[in-house]
Amino acid sequence: MKNFFSSFFGALLALVVFVFGGGLLCFLILIALAAASGEKPVQVEKGSWLVFDFTANIQDAPEQMEGIEELMEAFGGGKAPRRLQLRPVVRALRAAAKDDDIAGLYLTGDFAPAGYGTGYAALREVRAAIEEFKAAGKPVKGYFTFPTTREYYLASAADELVLDAYGALAMPGLASQPMFLAGAFEKLGVGVQVTRVGKYKSAVEPYTRKDMSPENRAQVQKLLDDVWGELAGTVAGARKLEREAFQKIMDTEGLIRADEAVKLRLADRAAYYDEVQAELKAKTGVKGANKSFKQIGLKQYSRLVSSGGLEAKRAGAGKLDPAKGGERVAIVYAEGPIVDGQGEEQGVVFGETYAKEVRRLRLDDKVKAIVLRVNSPGGSASASEAIQRELRLAAKDKPVVVSMGTVAASGGYWISTYSARIFAEPATITGSIGVFGMFLNFQELANDKLGLTFDTVKTGKFADTLSPVRPKTEDELAVAQKHVDWIYEQFLGKVADARKLDRAAVHEIAQGRVWSGAEAVKLGLVDELGGLAEAVKHAAAAAGLGDSFRVSEYPQKKQLIEALAEALGKQPREAGASVAGPLGGLLRRAQAELETLGQFNDPRGVYARLPFDLRLK
Repeated sequence: MKNFFSSFFGALLALVVFVFGGGLLCFLILIALAAASGEKPVQVEKGSWLVFDFTANIQDAPEQMEGIEELMEAFGGGKAPRRLQLRPVVRALRAAAKDDDIAGLYLTGDFAPAGYGTGYAALREVRAAIEEFKAAGKPVKGYFTFPTTREYYLASAADELVLDAYGALAMPGLASQPMFLAGAFEKLGVGVQVTRVGKYKSAVEPYTRKDMSPENRAQVQKLLDDVWGELAGTVAGARKLEREAFQKIMDTEGLIRADEAVKLRLADRAAYYDEVQAELKAKTGVKGANKSFKQIGLKQYSRLVSSGGLEAKRAGAGKLDPAKGGERVAIVYAEGPIVDGQGEEQGVVFGETYAKEVRRLRLDDKVKAIVLRVNSPGGSASASEAIQRELRLAAKDKPVVVSMGTVAASGGYWISTYSARIFAEPATITGSIGVFGMFLNFQELANDKLGLTFDTVKTGKFADTLSPVRPKTEDELAVAQKHVDWIYEQFLGKVADARKLDRAAVHEIAQGRVWSGAEAVKLGLVDELGGLAEAVKHAAAAAGLGDSFRVSEYPQKKQLIEALAEALGKQPREAGASVAGPLGGLLRRAQAELETLGQFNDPRGVYARLPFDLRLK
């Protein structure tokens, strides 16, 4: 009867949408949703293994609407990339460690990083949860074909690590390879002028140089060394190898065949997929060639784990609805570049939108603490200040704690600095306390390439200073530099005041330089090493909430029709989407770099942002 009513009302809603302008596609989609709503609740069989398939992008913020990817895949044809949210992943692993129905953990698959997701800081939180599962006395088994650094960092925590007999291990080290557009701009006739403060502020280099400056190269090398030291040390310890011996293997071998990896103690054995599956069937008491071993997927299991409180535990079968009322901790996810204005695009932090959200949480008496999860390279200085202002006001009424993810630098550090406590992971990219201004002009492109010319009549010296069809004059650049200098001084003062540091000392560690989370703790820019769970725990304690409380996450999930309309209306074709291999990857990178220019919308053209391609591979 329940299935009948859910299907009936779903079909009725679909008919209304269809008749009044929704169209056939919405009709079909809503029918599919109605059918899905009648599915049986997830059940966990006694003795099941939790399957953690890495084939996904692990992001900080929650999905805009659960199931939208599956629907788009069903109606759009292609395979939609899976998304997993970090906090439910970690809590599911910790709950499973104490769940009597879960007998073991199976790791497999290859990550699909996107945006600022699946970074090493986030993976460290996941790895800690896997270690907690193993510490509970339950087996962890991993099976991989071609694991790279990200997969192997987690896989090395397994009791038994199996590589495909014809697979290989690739963990040669970390690299950062930014793309430089200056040469292309020269050919196209696009001019670039910059103003900046800080010798390490290299965010403009992709547009002004054809290679890295010596200062940028030095800071990136130091960052890579810090992060690699953490990764390699952890993996070497897990595989019971000396750190130096592990490094020698990586530098000598590069790509290591499965049989060689076993000899080098990087894996426990090599085997075929069917052999591993047969072993898991035997462990779970399943017989029959057409049957899978007793299992439950991590994403399915995470829906059974309560999102509130400090302790993660399974609350029963079926999806849990959040309880109404009660005191709560609010987690605000600032994930993506910071830009001016209002908007709801996922992966972009709009200054006005986020300031308004923090203001709402500040005025909500049921919200007893705010945790700001930052995974952002920064961006607009004015947008960063708008967010920080509301956070400072909120801190007068309730605890405000920051958890830094993969990157929390420049504007990302700006919005973090005044919190009561800042947590970061050793691999977090932070700092980059510096400011720059960048101005593009298309005079040569318009005049020489396209035959377009312009003439000007104006009433004042600076009336056309924002024109994109001519370069800035020396006087105009001087005005811009004045604003950049002022913003930088403000940035220094804020950090010195909030972190109780000497201003001169802040200047020494600022100048746009990036630091790892581990170094940031030593420098006083970060209070403590830890992940999102530690930040929530600290916030709850500071608010006197005890162990049991609700957790609310922002941005919130969208309504069904709104999310569907956005998903259907925003399907931009990515450059190189139909091109496989290295060429497609190159085209997609070029498009991503050019799209970044659209995020330069600060009214004064002043930005606190990281180098755009500072992503560790």
